[in-house]
Amino acid sequence: MKKIGVGAFIVLALWVASRWHTWFVEEDEEAYVPSLTPSHVLLTFGDTHPLSRNVSWQADSVVRPSWLELVCLADSDTIRVEAQGEVFRSRGGQAAYYVARLRSLQAGTYYAYRVVTDAKASPWYQFHTQHDAADQASFLYVGDVQDSIGGETNRYLCEALSRHPGSEFLVCGGDLADGPRQSCWDEAFRDIDSVTQTMPLLVVTGNHDYRKGVFQWLERRFPLTFSYFLDSKIADNQVYTLTYGPVQFFLLDSNRELPYLLTQRDWLKVQLEQSRARWKIVVLHHPLFSIRSRSRNLIQRWVFNGLFESYGVDLVLQAHEHAYARMTAHEDGKAITPVYTISHCSPKNYDIYDNDRYDKTIASSRFYQTVRISGDTLTLAAYEVYRHSLCDSLQIIKDKEIVKIIE
Repeated sequence: MKKIGVGAFIVLALWVASRWHTWFVEEDEEAYVPSLTPSHVLLTFGDTHPLSRNVSWQADSVVRPSWLELVCLADSDTIRVEAQGEVFRSRGGQAAYYVARLRSLQAGTYYAYRVVTDAKASPWYQFHTQHDAADQASFLYVGDVQDSIGGETNRYLCEALSRHPGSEFLVCGGDLADGPRQSCWDEAFRDIDSVTQTMPLLVVTGNHDYRKGVFQWLERRFPLTFSYFLDSKIADNQVYTLTYGPVQFFLLDSNRELPYLLTQRDWLKVQLEQSRARWKIVVLHHPLFSIRSRSRNLIQRWVFNGLFESYGVDLVLQAHEHAYARMTAHEDGKAITPVYTISHCSPKNYDIYDNDRYDKTIASSRFYQTVRISGDTLTLAAYEVYRHSLCDSLQIIKDKEIVKIIE
């Protein structure tokens, strides 16, 4: 028995040593000087109201007078929205981050805007608010991006949106950037350039967004960039909910330690109990049912999955494991919700291990998904990015109290 114990300890020690750099060693951040002209301009949602919007940007290394100029294109009415600024110092330098909150927008209206810091202005951008269609919604989803090959993802996103012009916003399952370094943030913004200045972006936290160590921690510049978290986080958890037409989104931070996850569960339970939305979609980074090992992410599954099943969550959008997969639970031989998907749009691919829980798995490519909701029907479709070819689809149809899933 002693020999077995010593052998097991040696194997464990060797395994930890092989993973030490991945888990605990942080790459250096190169020195940087931020642009004096506004950069990293990003349109996101704001508070829980579907017509609220935030615009964030970065400019200079100290806070300067800053604002957003907003023009309603229907009547050319122009207003000035003052921005709040905050300096964040990282290992490589410091930059000032700004956010302007738009809270008086009208439905079905085109707007133009630009941001200004210290009299230096960004280009003009345009966006359109959704109509008062209580039963319609359409968006594009991507998992990990982590682009490290010169902004190639930008071309894929632009092509995808040109093929699916009805998409109203973009959702990302975390790890938009490859790491918490300015060079990675710059790369991420090249990936989404010309896209997320004109349509809102929703992002959850991924493991690459966290600083490494015995205890991981999230830098302040993450919520300063994705500014809806500034007002929505609960006990230092990056959580957020938004109702958009017939669907309510619930964004979770699956990277945290158990006490934080339990706090998120309490928050989620209250939100689900209070929800009156016909459709419920959860977005989190770590798949509750891994396609790489049955022993992965067990804590996240234990904390959250019971709520998903008990409170009628329809769709769970996940990332982290660089492949595509879809799992539909079954009861009495019939497919039931929630539907769980995993997706990624990163240059890195992972192997899939034997996993008979999933109805569909595809490795060695990059993907995006479209989600369209019209009345009683939610249509999910997955596409491979290189040829934009359809590789998976299903419909969830709600007929009174009966839910049908058609693959």
